[in-house]
Amino acid sequence: MKKSSLLASIILLIVSASCSNSPSDMKNSSEADSPKDTSVKVVSASTDSNLVSFEKKLSLQGISYDVVVKGKGSIQQLRMITTGLKGSIDTADMEIDPVLNAEIEDLDHDGFPELLIYTQSAGSGSYGKVVGFSPNKGKSISLIYFPELEMGTAAAKGYQGHDEFAIVESNLLRRFKTYQSDDANATPTGKIRQLTYQLKNGEASKKFVLVKTIEISEK
Repeated sequence: MKKSSLLASIILLIVSASCSNSPSDMKNSSEADSPKDTSVKVVSASTDSNLVSFEKKLSLQGISYDVVVKGKGSIQQLRMITTGLKGSIDTADMEIDPVLNAEIEDLDHDGFPELLIYTQSAGSGSYGKVVGFSPNKGKSISLIYFPELEMGTAAAKGYQGHDEFAIVESNLLRRFKTYQSDDANATPTGKIRQLTYQLKNGEASKKFVLVKTIEISEK
C-alpha cells in the first residue's frame, strides 16, 4: 500500500471514531471525570442537638454528679446523672441556658454535697442564673430554689447581667459590675457588687437566701 493511501485510511478512521461519540456520551464522560464538591456539608438539627457544649464530673462524700450539656444556641439540653445515692441512680433532664461552670460542695454540712451549675443567657445581657441540685438525705435529688433579683431593691440597682459565681467557705458568691444610667451595655462604670447567699431549708425544698450585699471599688 502506498503511503498516501495509508495516511488517508488513518484519517478516515479517526474521523469515524470521533463522530460515533454522541453529545450525551460526552456529558456522561465529563461528569464521571469531574471531582465531587465536598466542601459544603449540611448539618441537620439532630446533629447540632448532639453536640456536647459542656461536660464535667464532680464527686464528694461518696456522691458523684455527671453533667453533660448538648446543643448550641440560647437553649440547650442538660442531662445530670447522680450516683452514690442510697440504692438508686437519679437522672435529671431539662432545658438550660448555656453553661459556664459547675461546682460541688456540702453547703449546709448535712453530709450530702450540693451541685451548682452556673449559666449565662445568650445575647448582650448575659444574665446569670444558678441551677442547683441537693440530695434528700442521700436518697434522691431535688432542685434548689435560686431567687431572681427584685427590681427596685438595693441588690438589683444598676444590674445588667455579666454575673460571676463561685462557692467560698460554704457560701455562694455572686459578683457583677453595676451600670450608671448613661452607660452603654458593654461599658459599665459603676462599682462591683458582691452578693452572698446561704443555703437554707424551705417548705418544699432547699433554697438560697441573700444574706449580704457589699460594694467593691475597682483599684
